[in-house]
Amino acid sequence: MKKSILFVLSVLFAIAASAQNPSIFNASLESVTVYRASAELNHKINVNLPAGSSEIILGNIANTIDQNSIQLAAPANVTILSTTFVKDYLKTENKSLAYIKVEDSLNLAKRELNGIHNKKSVDENLLVLLDKNQTVGGVNSGLSVAELIKMADYYKTKQLELRNSIYGYQVLETKQQTKINKLQQQLNELSADKSGTRGQLLLQIMTKEATAAVFNLSYLSPSASWVPFYDLRAENLTAPLKIVYKANVVQYTGIDWKKVKLSLSTGSPSQNGTAPILSTWFLRFGEAYNVGNQMMQNRIQSLESRAPMKAKETMEIAYVPDRNLATQNNNALNTSFDLDIPYDILSNSKAHSVTLNTYNQPVNYKYYSVPRLENDAFLLAELTDYEKLNLLPGDANIIFENTYVGKSVINPNATTDTLNLSMGRDKKIVIKREKVAEQSGTKLLGSSKKQTFTYEIRLRNGKSEAVNLLLKDQYPVSTDKSIEVELISADGANVNTETGVLTWKLTLKPGVTQKVRMSYAVKYPKDQSIANL
Repeated sequence: MKKSILFVLSVLFAIAASAQNPSIFNASLESVTVYRASAELNHKINVNLPAGSSEIILGNIANTIDQNSIQLAAPANVTILSTTFVKDYLKTENKSLAYIKVEDSLNLAKRELNGIHNKKSVDENLLVLLDKNQTVGGVNSGLSVAELIKMADYYKTKQLELRNSIYGYQVLETKQQTKINKLQQQLNELSADKSGTRGQLLLQIMTKEATAAVFNLSYLSPSASWVPFYDLRAENLTAPLKIVYKANVVQYTGIDWKKVKLSLSTGSPSQNGTAPILSTWFLRFGEAYNVGNQMMQNRIQSLESRAPMKAKETMEIAYVPDRNLATQNNNALNTSFDLDIPYDILSNSKAHSVTLNTYNQPVNYKYYSVPRLENDAFLLAELTDYEKLNLLPGDANIIFENTYVGKSVINPNATTDTLNLSMGRDKKIVIKREKVAEQSGTKLLGSSKKQTFTYEIRLRNGKSEAVNLLLKDQYPVSTDKSIEVELISADGANVNTETGVLTWKLTLKPGVTQKVRMSYAVKYPKDQSIANL
């Protein structure tokens, strides 16, 4: 009888325990679409469901998700009553072999440090005990001189031994602590998940009969992003420009992406998609708001002469990927890149470089210089019809003549039909701008002061071939009627009177020094001063 009662109670307890502890099914990550500031993760989960109402947990999902974006597809015979997102702070971290090796070394080093510390403490205690017993010889007057000398030698030898031992342990402690710090830093680098958490979905399920089902789960997580960057490669001034389109992908979702199908999209699903509506604009009196002066921008003008290139050659190389590592899909709102091979991206907040496409583009090379700001010539590559490449703003590494020369920025959000890509500085073109003292000066004319400025720009082409150079300088523009500005000489430059910018289109022959001059005068009341003149 007692055995029957115990059996029934054990069965009831097992049933109650199973009801209180939902079954956990880990989700398998199948594919990821990374947007500029978020990512859509798609999982597949195999579950076993009992008949009736039950609770299950879908584990191994991102630690931060947009709960409004959760989409869970289940078979028709399964009814999902509710979904609740929770974080799993007690997950067992998946450790790599390298992580385990460093972790074991760190634990061993900590044990060795603790042993050194214990040995040092014992010697320190012995030294304290020895110091307290130094008065023994003084209170025992029956000791002979020989015995006192013997005891003094003992104290001297023992103290010296203990102090040297303590110092040795201190040195070992310092070395061991340095080793522990390095191992800890290495362990932090190898840590695949610095967040320490993963997400879970708690589901309320209803089924008429026990069944094995497959769930498909997708959601948006803000814990991932990608930024474009480029390699700009040019072998010489006559070769096409090679544009290597790349992406830096970062994710800290709490789960490693292992062999997943990866797509990158220029879209932003988290951005508000509601079109704005104008409302009535009512004017009212109030304090004036100073918006400041609008700075007038000066565009880099295109040279009229183009690098010679046959039409047939242009058709053969324009917009054709030299190395296609991703399938590019364009629609009315965004562009996506579907990577052709599966990728591994760890959840460690580190940038993972992905190569998308490589293009060989026909360009027109020219040089550009503003010696009033910098005495250097910058090589520019003029790219037309660039909208077909679907470029995004980003940094670019510049490799010219197989040498890394620096970084630049690509900004395709321009309103012109030509995109100017800065290819860095060319030190073989020497430019110097100096003030001509004998043609500059100040004169007093009644109640006015007139200042004259003359500048000479010397340019020397140290290359073996002629180059085209777009040279720019400027004279001031007055916004006050009491300040008069006169352009005296422009030396053949194209003058923009609205911005005060002078533009010379020059052809510099190899080994030849060329000069241009500009001169202007500023007249204003002599009792006034112009701070930025």
